[in-house]
Amino acid sequence: MSHRVIICEASEIIANGLYEIIQGMAGFAVSCRVDTPENLSEKILASDCNILIINPMLLGFSDRNLPSQLVKEYAHLSVVALVTTCIDPTALKQYDGAIEINDPKLKVINKLNQIAQSDEKTEKSDDVELSKREIDVLVYVAKGLMNKEIADQMNISIHTVISHRKNITRKTGIKSVSGLTVYALLNNLIDETEVYK
Repeated sequence: MSHRVIICEASEIIANGLYEIIQGMAGFAVSCRVDTPENLSEKILASDCNILIINPMLLGFSDRNLPSQLVKEYAHLSVVALVTTCIDPTALKQYDGAIEINDPKLKVINKLNQIAQSDEKTEKSDDVELSKREIDVLVYVAKGLMNKEIADQMNISIHTVISHRKNITRKTGIKSVSGLTVYALLNNLIDETEVYK
């Protein structure tokens, strides 16, 4: 499995150093580098990344819960803190892992591999049968709709959509939007003409 990474870090020196490490890792590729957390949701969706490395210091007080919000929005996403200064350990609890500024290259590689492996080991249920509502959500996901758009189409809350998506991921073992689209196509839930280009 290929792991696509977004690096969100204001320092070009730090971002470039991390980029060089990740690009040299087997099975990893950096989808993009950004220096602010603005429009991260759109970038995650566009790149279909499954690992976001972000410096918590870039998040203002109003954005401090962004990592957990992104994980709720994108069930396949792991969010890793890039710690460049002293930070309250409780603030790191919402992250799937942390890379310290002083970590040697080998440690960074080991940490990212561990996060990727734990991501791949997400429990897959023996019961692969999706409910009618889960199939409806899956079809909308495959058609390229966002959680809010799905909620509007189905007249349900975003939280319900997120819950259905987590169940779909758990039952199928598929986390990426592209993977779910292929699943929907292979199971004749949608036609190729219905997939948004």
